[in-house]
Amino acid sequence: MRSNPLFPVLCGYLVIAGGGGGGSELSGGGGAGGYRTSAGTSGGGASAENGLGLSAGVYTVSVGAGGTGFAGGGGGVVGSNSVFSTVVSSGGGGGGSNGSGGSAGGSGGGSSYLSGGGARTANQGFAGGGNSGSGVGNGSGGGGGGASAVGASGLSRGGAGGAGVASSITGSSITRAGGGGGGTDTRGGSTDGGVGGAGGGGKGFGNNGASTAGAVNTGSGGGGAGPTLGGGAAGGSGVVIFTLPAQTVATFSGGVTQTSAVVGSNRVYTVTATSTTDETVTIS
Repeated sequence: MRSNPLFPVLCGYLVIAGGGGGGSELSGGGGAGGYRTSAGTSGGGASAENGLGLSAGVYTVSVGAGGTGFAGGGGGVVGSNSVFSTVVSSGGGGGGSNGSGGSAGGSGGGSSYLSGGGARTANQGFAGGGNSGSGVGNGSGGGGGGASAVGASGLSRGGAGGAGVASSITGSSITRAGGGGGGTDTRGGSTDGGVGGAGGGGKGFGNNGASTAGAVNTGSGGGGAGPTLGGGAAGGSGVVIFTLPAQTVATFSGGVTQTSAVVGSNRVYTVTATSTTDETVTIS
């Protein structure tokens, strides 16, 4: 068995919350889940956070689920938080529906028509896009992403979701936390839905097809709905990734789904699902 007498150890991390869902009836795209990391740029254009100095002990780990896409006239559901030790990332905001604004989150959800995008959480993401237009043929705002200034505003078509953030914490560069594209009112002509933000954002409803969900384990937002009471798409689940010196032992509680690999002198743990919010990892 590996052992490490040199506690505390420096632990790097990437914690992404669940993405927000798109709403129903001319809805904005869901915002990306909050993005916090010590290994590169954090969400909202923030710098890398400090790594964690961990002693031997038990630490909380929880992967947030994506928010569901709402059907029947309501806004998309906010994604769930992800947690590792003392690091908490906020769930992405849901897309606004039928004239309502997007909800706040790690990144904000995009709005419906005549409304503003949802607010962001500082240092985790960006605001959702808005839409000042009304009437047949309008689009809805795109959900905010981890890396772009805001989700794009929607006028004649749904706004694009904000782009996600690239990280190489696993040894390869992967972009995650894209915002969902806004839905388009196709009664105004042949108009496509808003594209999803780079990193897994779902596309909005339009003449190019139905809205799509945010990619699993990226914390990306779901696409917004079109001009009916049909539902928007769900946000993608989040992920927790952390690194420890390779000689350190990490033992997980029974409800944790994870993989690990050695990268250089560290072992990288990728937690893709937790069955409850009370799951743990014991470090020794």
